[in-house]
Amino acid sequence: MSDSPIRFEIQSADSGTHARVARLHTPHGVVDTPAYMPVGTHGAVRGLTPEQVASTGTQMILGNTYHLHLRPGEDVVREAGGLHAFSAWSGPILTDSGGFQIFSLEQWNRMDENGVRFRSLVDGSMIELTPESAVRIQNDLGADIIMVLDHCPSLPAPRDKLEDAVERTTRWARRCKDAHERSDQALFGIVQGGGDEELRRKSLEGLLELDFPGYAIGGVSVGEEKREIHRVVAATAPLLPADRPRYLMGIGVEDDLLAGIAAGIDLFDCVLPTRNARNATLFSREGTIRIRNEKYQRDFRPLDPLCSCYTCQHFTRAYLRHLQLKKESLAGTLGSIHNIQYLQDLMSVCRGRIARGDFADFVRDFPAGFAEER
Repeated sequence: MSDSPIRFEIQSADSGTHARVARLHTPHGVVDTPAYMPVGTHGAVRGLTPEQVASTGTQMILGNTYHLHLRPGEDVVREAGGLHAFSAWSGPILTDSGGFQIFSLEQWNRMDENGVRFRSLVDGSMIELTPESAVRIQNDLGADIIMVLDHCPSLPAPRDKLEDAVERTTRWARRCKDAHERSDQALFGIVQGGGDEELRRKSLEGLLELDFPGYAIGGVSVGEEKREIHRVVAATAPLLPADRPRYLMGIGVEDDLLAGIAAGIDLFDCVLPTRNARNATLFSREGTIRIRNEKYQRDFRPLDPLCSCYTCQHFTRAYLRHLQLKKESLAGTLGSIHNIQYLQDLMSVCRGRIARGDFADFVRDFPAGFAEER
């Protein structure tokens, strides 16, 4: 798309899977894909400064339209110069539309064809989110990539409910595109359809008519089993336009990431790495570490001897356990730095293995192959 504010260049592809390495050019910088985006729901990755986030190798972060609308308000962010200036993050930003809150806050919202009415979690007032207002808010926030408002049903769900969500998502996508006013922001469409592959194809067909510069797979990890996530992604991702970025929403665990990359996904986001860190669950090439466990009381090794993050270079498992048991906020900060860098290192290794053409071997041997990379 010549008039798109983003440019997507595929550099190499794996011979045994659909995985590819690409460069996503945005108004605020280049993202090497596959890439994981840490989630900064309120305009900040919780507990970390922008400098700390950048030190992990993070190229792009995500903000949430619904929560930023509630507080501080998109008018405040706009007056501050946009989300980049307001949060002091100079790299690319993607904002979700608030569609996920239709699922996650289902008990507090009322939805109809016009949009969704929420009970505010801040002051209890009623707020309305429509396709037009979701785009207007994101136009004010100023992210590089913004998302259409979609209907994300919880799973399992009967087929008629899934079909209704697909049709509504397509209608809302058209309204979002009509409302989008900024030429320096790329608006992505979102494919819905639950676990029904036919509905996924139908959803994509409706969105392709709108010719978005990128496409996302939504409505996964919303109640279904892991093997269902992998099946849906494997069936849907290769159908998305090969010359556009492909984004899998809400995924951030190793096996899910590898399955997504193998299917041809380029972008991922998830709150789990930082949420897990705050709750004493840390990643390592040796496997998951639950740092409160007594066996780490006198373990003076770094979390992951192969990790170059600030946490692993300066602190021991014993110290991190101590911080967790004393409920020091530093525990969440140091754990989040590590968990994010662990995933960024994984993304970097995946890009290298795809370029070498042996990504399928890496997936088969994971995590042993990852432990061998330095």
